[in-house]
Amino acid sequence: MEIEIYGRIRGKIITTVFLFSLIPMVFLVFFLLYVQFDKIYTDKITNTLKTMVYNKKRSIDLFFEERIAQIKTLAYTHNYETLSNDKYLSELLNVVQSTSKSIVDLGIINQDGEHVAYAGPYKLKGVNYKNEQWFHEVLFKEIYISDVFMGFRKFPHIIIALMRKDGGKFWILRATIDSNVFNSLVQGAQVGEKGDAYLVNSDSVLQTPSRFGSQVLSKIDFLNNEVFNSIIDEKVLHLNKIFVGLSRIDIKKWHLVITKDGNEEMSQFNDVKIDAVLILIVFILIIIVGTFMVSKSIIKGLILSEKKKSMIDANLMQSSKMAALGKLAAGVAHEINNPLALIKESAGWIKDLLSEEEQEKIKNFVEYEKMANKIELHVERARSVTHRMLGFARRLEPAQENVDFNMLADQTVSFLESEALHRNIKIEKNLLKDIPLITTDTAQVQQVILNILDNAIDAIGKNGTIGLRTGYNDSENKIFLAISDTGIGIPQEEAKKIFDPFYTTKRPGDGTGLGLAISYNIIEKLGGKIEVDSTVGVGSTFTIYLPIRRIA
Repeated sequence: MEIEIYGRIRGKIITTVFLFSLIPMVFLVFFLLYVQFDKIYTDKITNTLKTMVYNKKRSIDLFFEERIAQIKTLAYTHNYETLSNDKYLSELLNVVQSTSKSIVDLGIINQDGEHVAYAGPYKLKGVNYKNEQWFHEVLFKEIYISDVFMGFRKFPHIIIALMRKDGGKFWILRATIDSNVFNSLVQGAQVGEKGDAYLVNSDSVLQTPSRFGSQVLSKIDFLNNEVFNSIIDEKVLHLNKIFVGLSRIDIKKWHLVITKDGNEEMSQFNDVKIDAVLILIVFILIIIVGTFMVSKSIIKGLILSEKKKSMIDANLMQSSKMAALGKLAAGVAHEINNPLALIKESAGWIKDLLSEEEQEKIKNFVEYEKMANKIELHVERARSVTHRMLGFARRLEPAQENVDFNMLADQTVSFLESEALHRNIKIEKNLLKDIPLITTDTAQVQQVILNILDNAIDAIGKNGTIGLRTGYNDSENKIFLAISDTGIGIPQEEAKKIFDPFYTTKRPGDGTGLGLAISYNIIEKLGGKIEVDSTVGVGSTFTIYLPIRRIA
């Protein structure tokens, strides 16, 4: 009888505990997590996406505003006769590209649509644009930014054209925007593994490639013109668990589209939901069974599982980065080698033509021949750079030859003397006499020196000094080259990262973040090391150490 009564009491206690503890707990957890938190997290993602869309939109508008300002400056500080000179236009392009790599070429078009002067990698001089749509647009608007189109290049590109009136006549200055630089600017907004960012025009035609297969000039049909036309400020749509951020580009009739995968963005929140349910189960087990060990073992198992997952994710991420770096290096090298081969072949053809002519009948015969030789020299140097890029991805074995370090430093400095002179940068050399010969790869070491010198020039900007000093470390049996500059210096926290692939302290579009990474890889394979000593506001010193090994 007592057993039956105790059993009933125990049953009532259990029922009461479940009614007054578990049911309110379950209600609160599900209400807060699945209703309130879901709304809060969704609003957070929406606001974050709006901010991202706004910032990227401003970056794109600012990009075009800066390019337009450059074009206006060129057009209104020079006259038609000056810019019609191909040589002067080429020099002007070099100056523009020394501060910004976003402009590929420049061209001067007269009022009849004829391309009277051109500076760039394509053969467009003499082409007539009188029947092209953009030509009429710029006549009407005076300054015109095109949509992406194929044109005479048969390659998707964007142009900025400006018409300048001069008396009763007019002429046009046209510049082509580097698609890679512009695409990188837009694609910088791609977040996560499934996020995407691209531009479309008013007809929903892609102006930059989509991350997931859709190429430039293909049509995106999941958004219609009614959606685009309704955009006043930044707007976020939810389409089948996809967050779509939209904004209108002020300077063009384009629309910026940034997408985020809802499941990916809500993954952390979903993890919180799972954790909350597990904790709720643990609490139920504690009330029913009364054992603390069960909850402790579950929490411990979750922590161990998360640590293992974090370690695996970190390893996979690092492997993915290095694989991507290898593909990028190989792709860039392949794309560059093709035009280099054409340039070298053209230079050889010029030399062959000159050899068939009588020297005394050609006024500048020696200069032509000298420039053809110089073209071949720099083509070989560029091919050496692409070879090193492939070596960074494939770990090619370096060549072995006896090298005079002083002579190598002198030769490398000569490549950048004109650039340094143009920027009023003085190069001072303090090279140790009778420095021992070393056995190493001349081309690879020269590439490293060139990368560091180029960075030094960029760090100074204008009006400074670059110092080169060679020496011999008898205790370590190594020689060294110290390259110092009076530039802006590198903060201590950034100095630890400068040799990491894709890490750069330069502005977006001005650097790839590969120069020092490749240089570090080269010197390491040659058995040496690179050290950096930098003070903000004073300058930096990069020191290259190489072992002394000789071959007979």
